[in-house]
Amino acid sequence: MARILHIEDDPGNRLLVRKLLQSAGHTVTDAADGLEGVQLACAERPDLVLVDLNLPGLDGYEVTLRLRGEASLRGVPIVAITAEGDRDTSLAVGCDGFLQKPIDAREFAETVEGYLRGHRELSSPDLMGERLRAQSHRIVAHLEEKVAELSRANERLRELDRARKEFYRNISHELATPMTPIVGYLKLLVDEELGGVNTAQVKALRAMDDCVRRLRALIDNLLDVSGLETGSMRFLHREYDFLDTTRRAVARVADRLAERRITLVEELPRGPLPGWGDSERLSRAMMQLLDNAAKFAPAGGYVGVRVRQLPQGGGYELCVADTGPGISSERVGRLFEPFYQVDGSPTRQHGGVGVGLAIARRIARGLGGDVRFESPSSVIMEGVPLPGTAFFLTVLPQAPEVIVLQKD
Repeated sequence: MARILHIEDDPGNRLLVRKLLQSAGHTVTDAADGLEGVQLACAERPDLVLVDLNLPGLDGYEVTLRLRGEASLRGVPIVAITAEGDRDTSLAVGCDGFLQKPIDAREFAETVEGYLRGHRELSSPDLMGERLRAQSHRIVAHLEEKVAELSRANERLRELDRARKEFYRNISHELATPMTPIVGYLKLLVDEELGGVNTAQVKALRAMDDCVRRLRALIDNLLDVSGLETGSMRFLHREYDFLDTTRRAVARVADRLAERRITLVEELPRGPLPGWGDSERLSRAMMQLLDNAAKFAPAGGYVGVRVRQLPQGGGYELCVADTGPGISSERVGRLFEPFYQVDGSPTRQHGGVGVGLAIARRIARGLGGDVRFESPSSVIMEGVPLPGTAFFLTVLPQAPEVIVLQKD
């Protein structure tokens, strides 16, 4: 039997039509508004379309005009079924029939089958032309109204975006200010500069120190994101060693790897690898990649770190690979977006706020390089396959003093 698409915003009417047509052996697909109806019609190419004229968004006239312009739907009958609207206007825009609500339940299925067999309603050509012109004017006015509405909404979004950036900048600085004395005094207590502490107190202070470090890292990330979005991120260039910077970043994550029984595999060349750039920011970019690997590598798995010098003065490359689950293909396009997380729910397994990879890429680009990834990874280090995800961070030995950072 026939496949029928019913575009109707009232659920009671949808249910009645579905029952009547299914009882006659037809397959019925429902759409609750005009836009959904157009999408379903183009995707499924039904044998007949029933469309209510008084629809939210695109009304029935606009839906009919849109469907009549679709090559794949040529010859598909479209029947207006409505309590409001005009028969001649409906036929002028392309409908093949007009059914007035309330429908006659006893004859409805037979009437629909008549349209499936080729029945078409006709109107006066002169009258159809007049109604079509009137409908075209109405649609133009409707479009102008929608354009104005979208322009106002777009301006409001720009205002909200500016307010959001201002909020991140202000809240980051407000949080960073009290963190300075907290970090300082906590270090004095841990180092017993303010007097002796017992074993239990030392343990408690170290636990607090770990939490403060994590909190400070989050605040630093927010400051970096604020700088990236407002174009105010600054790089302080000086001489540094790429290999030494890598070793220091790895040392900071070593305890975390050990806690989760993750084996660290290293392929590091003999140094030095001298460079000119911002080593502090570079170290933070490296830490983002290492933290990401430590987060997603399973307990008892592997994280690999490899440094190499690219040929023909192409710069230095850090590869961080893991044995984690990898990244699904539908997620890869948004991986470097600030605040995007593969699992962003409050009950997610892994922590973080989803800005680390965005920061790492922008820092790398600020140093004349980039960050790319492979997932699944084909990286093998020291004979150990690391099939999860591999990130490759590159920088130039002589980073440019000024670079324009553009959003992805």
